[in-house]
Amino acid sequence: MTGLLLDPTSYDPAELDPEARRLITATIEWFEQRGKVELKRAHHEREWYADFLAFIASEKAFETLLTPGEQGGRWDTARICAFGEVLAFYGLGYWYTWQVTILGLGPIWQSGNQAAKARATEVLADGGVFAFGLSEQAHGADIYSTDMVLTPAAEGFTATGGKYYIGNGNVAGMVSVFGRRADVEGPDGYVFFAVDSRHPSYELVQNVVMGQMYVSEFRLHDYPLTDADILHTGPAAFDAALNTVNIGKFNLGFASIGICEHAFYEAITHADHRVLYGKRVTDFPHVRQGLTDAYARLIAMKLYGERAIDYFRSASAEDRRYLLFNPVTKMKVTTEGERCIDALWDVIAARGFEKDTYFEQAAMDIRALPKLEGTVHVNMALVLKFLPQYLLKVSDVPAVTRCRDAADDAFLFHQGPARGLGAIGFGDWRTAYDVYADVPNVAVFREQAEGLVTLVTTAGPDAEQAKDLDLLLVLGELFTLVVYGQLILEQAALANVDRRLVDQVFDVFVRDFSAYAVDLHGKAAATKAQQMWALDHVRAPARDDARYGHVWQQVRDLAGTYAMRP
Repeated sequence: MTGLLLDPTSYDPAELDPEARRLITATIEWFEQRGKVELKRAHHEREWYADFLAFIASEKAFETLLTPGEQGGRWDTARICAFGEVLAFYGLGYWYTWQVTILGLGPIWQSGNQAAKARATEVLADGGVFAFGLSEQAHGADIYSTDMVLTPAAEGFTATGGKYYIGNGNVAGMVSVFGRRADVEGPDGYVFFAVDSRHPSYELVQNVVMGQMYVSEFRLHDYPLTDADILHTGPAAFDAALNTVNIGKFNLGFASIGICEHAFYEAITHADHRVLYGKRVTDFPHVRQGLTDAYARLIAMKLYGERAIDYFRSASAEDRRYLLFNPVTKMKVTTEGERCIDALWDVIAARGFEKDTYFEQAAMDIRALPKLEGTVHVNMALVLKFLPQYLLKVSDVPAVTRCRDAADDAFLFHQGPARGLGAIGFGDWRTAYDVYADVPNVAVFREQAEGLVTLVTTAGPDAEQAKDLDLLLVLGELFTLVVYGQLILEQAALANVDRRLVDQVFDVFVRDFSAYAVDLHGKAAATKAQQMWALDHVRAPARDDARYGHVWQQVRDLAGTYAMRP
């Protein structure tokens, strides 16, 4: 590692088990041996990554990392996230085929259908991939409105209908498909079932995007289904859909991290080696500020993600705190990735368009992640459901330790019904902030966070405002920053991160909180009390030139440390 960022030339995930370490380092070497010129050629020619899938099959990577304990393997969120970060570091398409395989496996591993599980195990062993047939063109991910219809037949059902936005739909050995029975109304009619993309009743219509990845539209035409193909029925099928998304959307944040890391190396190296108007580009104050902010945001993304893994892995029926930290990972980390890339792009300017750079594809790929597995707005609405019990109550919940042991995260496939969010308890969020009370910008941000408690308890949204999602989204941004900060501080303490770097991260957060407060002040629906609160909680970060100079030197030292092999 170079500092806290992934550097392929020295990367060694020492906390992971030997086989995961071998797989990850072998994958890095495969990409580096392939080289940047070939990576970019395949990207521009939109070439399906058959060579990558052949490599994955030869290494049994998906089989090793995605087979749960019940099937003789180990589903380990820590190594899954580490592998996903590496794939995205080299290109979103490589990550995408991995991601949709995870989604496709979700309903299968949650099922009681042992025949389907055995078939999935065989597909993985053969190096195959999977697909998740949930979305439809007319309805998106509105699974209440599915037009995939199952009609009773002599030996089971026949399925007819179309699915859209389905990754790996061109080659998937098994496609987990959500539909409804024609003869049963309401939730009892939901069905999750598995099909094979090679079956004659499976029509591959098109790839709906222009890229290496295959995001398919497919149609089923009286596809015959027996009990061996049925994964879930009734409300359990609906729960399987939501719980699979819970598993899958967590990975989006780590893809954003991988993309930003590679782009950061390119940007800082380009800027530091370039001279304009007789000065090195990195000597311009606005360039230093932009790069330092991008670095602080990226470090925050990594710290939050690493700590969120612990809550994911320690989850149980009695401890479902991950259901808050998960949508924050999906929504906040991915949008922070966009802000990181934008700040870097402002520095490197036209270089970011050039076809020989990784940055050229990163600038496009980073936009996708906030929009997958539920939009930012959908996930923000989910996050807001937790505000009362997180911000205003303190529950007796166990402390979560660092979880990097070689354990199977079995609970993820036994999450149960997707309800009861209001009963989930949280410990005192202030505890993490107390540890860093001496760090100036943590202290300033803590004042703002305490002010948010005051806003919610004295001037919170009234009944009419509670229907105004535009207003609530700003409140959600303020709330999310507090949650985000908590896990960042917890991980900073566990990893003994330089307190000056923590201070710089919260310098950014103080400014972000102030910007959201100003946004709240400008909302048409905001009351006078809310507007006054907003202005009262605009803060300037605590200035410390020595601290800023120290962090800037960390940033500048990254120039020239990594470039992908030609």
